[in-house]
Amino acid sequence: QVQLVESGGGLVQAGGSLRLSCAASGSIFSINAMGWYRQAPGKQRELVAAITSGGSTNYADSVKGRFTISRDNAKNTVYLQMNSLKHENTAVCYCNADGVQTRGGGGGSGYWGQGTQVTGSS
Repeated sequence: QVQLVESGGGLVQAGGSLRLSCAASGSIFSINAMGWYRQAPGKQRELVAAITSGGSTNYADSVKGRFTISRDNAKNTVYLQMNSLKHENTAVCYCNADGVQTRGGGGGSGYWGQGTQVTGSS
């Protein structure tokens, strides 16, 4: 029943910016942590940034200072502002939700969005 829908990916010139959005829907009471992962061609999926409901953040070293993660708890939506994009950032980006509590008392972890392509031109 819990579903994550991503948007905002695309092609951007070197040095440009994109803002990704991911909205969680369903009978959600709370989400402990939401984050963004990336999977570059031929690479394993890895964490880009994550944020808890309390606002604590965690970033991959490679994006610190360039990317900013934020969330709107009331809307169950997480954002990723990506600045100074480059070719090396090309990847499919996936939204993740962990520690989801539903209004019926259930929930779980490991929910994933469908992925959105981010391409930085060379």
